[in-house]
Amino acid sequence: MTALRQRKGSRGKEPPLGAECQSQQSNCCTDHHPEKILHGDWSWGAIIWTSVGWSVSVGLGLLCCIYMATLHENDLWFSNIKEVEREISFRTECGLYYSYYKQMLQAPSIQEGLSDLIHDNLTESKRTINLLQRMNIYQEVFLGVLYRVLPIQSYLEPVYFYIYTVFSLQAVYVIALYLTAWLLSGSWLAGTLTGVWYILNRVDTTRVEFTISLRENWSLPFLALQVTAITCYLRPQLTALQQKVVVWLMYVTTFCFCLTWQFNQFILLVQALIIYTMDCGDFLTTTQVTTMYLVQVCSLLSVWLLQFCNSMILGSLVLSFIVAALFIRHCQPGLKTGSPLVRLAKLLLHSAMVLLLTFTINYLAKKALQLRSDEHIFKFIKSKLALGPTRDFDASLYLCEEAFGLLPLDTLERLAGTLLLYPYALTLLLLSAMLAAAALQNLRPKGGSAEERKGGGEARAAAFRPDVAYNLLHTLFYGLLAFSTMRMKYIWTGHMCAVAAYGVCGKELWTLLLNTLGCNNKVLLRLVRHAVPLLVIGCLYYKFWPKLMEELSELREFFDPDTVELMTWISTKTPKRAVFAGSMQLLAGIKLCTGRVLTNHPHYEDKDLRERTKQVYQVYARRSPEEVHDTLRAIGADYVVLENSICYERRHSRGCRLRDLLDLANGHIMDGPGENDPDLVAASHPRFCEAIKTEEAAYGALFTRTFQNKTFHVYRVKKKRKKSTKSSTEPSVTQ
Repeated sequence: MTALRQRKGSRGKEPPLGAECQSQQSNCCTDHHPEKILHGDWSWGAIIWTSVGWSVSVGLGLLCCIYMATLHENDLWFSNIKEVEREISFRTECGLYYSYYKQMLQAPSIQEGLSDLIHDNLTESKRTINLLQRMNIYQEVFLGVLYRVLPIQSYLEPVYFYIYTVFSLQAVYVIALYLTAWLLSGSWLAGTLTGVWYILNRVDTTRVEFTISLRENWSLPFLALQVTAITCYLRPQLTALQQKVVVWLMYVTTFCFCLTWQFNQFILLVQALIIYTMDCGDFLTTTQVTTMYLVQVCSLLSVWLLQFCNSMILGSLVLSFIVAALFIRHCQPGLKTGSPLVRLAKLLLHSAMVLLLTFTINYLAKKALQLRSDEHIFKFIKSKLALGPTRDFDASLYLCEEAFGLLPLDTLERLAGTLLLYPYALTLLLLSAMLAAAALQNLRPKGGSAEERKGGGEARAAAFRPDVAYNLLHTLFYGLLAFSTMRMKYIWTGHMCAVAAYGVCGKELWTLLLNTLGCNNKVLLRLVRHAVPLLVIGCLYYKFWPKLMEELSELREFFDPDTVELMTWISTKTPKRAVFAGSMQLLAGIKLCTGRVLTNHPHYEDKDLRERTKQVYQVYARRSPEEVHDTLRAIGADYVVLENSICYERRHSRGCRLRDLLDLANGHIMDGPGENDPDLVAASHPRFCEAIKTEEAAYGALFTRTFQNKTFHVYRVKKKRKKSTKSSTEPSVTQ
């Protein structure tokens, strides 16, 4: 429906991995880590070099922020369009989330605004729900309160305060990736290369410029900050005070990440598996493992409290896994003793016990909590792995969307085009081989006294830096997640830039390569580590700077007259408490633009809402007018909006169109040529969204068309009467 039109007019042998970090400080001074000054190096060179590094990080972050904001303005001409058009540009669920920011601003007071969110009866008709419990909208609440108390109302519109905040988080994201690369490699040139790659691969690293309110745009910057904090925590030579500060940073960033995205538990589950893998490989101490697990638990429980004891968090797999992992580990103190084969057998048994206990705890927790909110996600996973029925409506909605499919191969082509894929793949291969070798080395028995065993363990841990091991497993695990589900690539591609930059600028990989070539010395090593990233940046500048300038010169304009006409009609011609039924995506926009009551919406993490959405969508199935009318009246709908783009959908192939999903769920044969399962039967009624336009008596007795244009048809749902000869006095808009 929404379109963008062209705007008229323009506007020597080195020690093993990690050993250099445990050498004397004079040797460490050759690397310029961002925390170097904290270790007591207050030389002018260190201060200037570190200051330059920090300045470059802030500059790249601001550049990314301005770049995204400019693209957003150029695509929509946001500063020049009407308010209703601005609000329509918040697509699908983005409009729903932004509506709560708008609601906070329009409330008579902050207290009343919070009360309305806690006792909301506009988002779902005939229900009063706690939005702060159901949804992750604390960021909208925070910004709403902040805008009201700051003296900025006279020169900054609310919508700009909101979008500039989100774009500013992109600056935070780039700075976090920059610092991670700097910490890993010891050179802020790696951070610079990371930021450049992130910006040049914008299509694959972020979609913030056209999905501003999406939860991941709020949460991923905090996840990147958490990874930076973990990388710092796993580095040696931190004092006790510095460790405490870093642990608190880990907690705060994890908490902010969890608070801003409903899928936090699944992302943290992958991270918990990374910690578990490092523990099994003996790359972490017991204290580090326990601390990182507890940071996750404390963050989730803090969010659980803020979300009014949201049962979905207590019933999450990640909490069950952490409890199981810590309990089994405590019950097996001799896990890391014995010969390599014995230790390997113990690890396999240990992992089996952890998984068994995890699923047992999770099953019991969900039974006790009567939790069914996340059923659709597990149905989706089962269907994706061909382990469950494929006719399930909720699972099929996900499976048929491109964003939840496999990662397209053209993604790798784009990443290769910016010279990112090649160093990343080489770094990944070399580090994976070195990690496997270090893990096998750690399986060897530790002989001697307890002190000697402890010393031997530390020496083996030094053979592969824990911070490098974590980041390697992070990119591997989330890379697999991205390949399985395209939407998750945004977690992977940003961190991918940092890993590739570490490979280009890090000492370890160049040392290995130069040793292999037999020409390793300190001067050549330093020359290569600085010359290669500068050469790459120079090539990228030469290749992409003209393209960036051309992209920034393209000026378009928001153009969606049909939706604007619909929203204007609803705002002016329907009662303020009127209840609207329709597609989830459209209803989110109706709530934002008009404030009317909805029957359903895109926030799908509720069992009852999913059932109601399926009922509402029967308007696109083969159902009798009586059935549809009874369903809509039961949920309190006064109006139903039918969209031609859904009723006559061509975007998806046969079997994935919404009407096909409904036919399959109802046991009916699908439209069009093609095969059908033998158990499907022909429907006894025509498709409702098509038949109602014929205005036959059976439909006219129950529905009255009150608005139509090329895209939308709005019908008033009549109340049943025994005898009614009165015609509707509703205004009718025709083409």
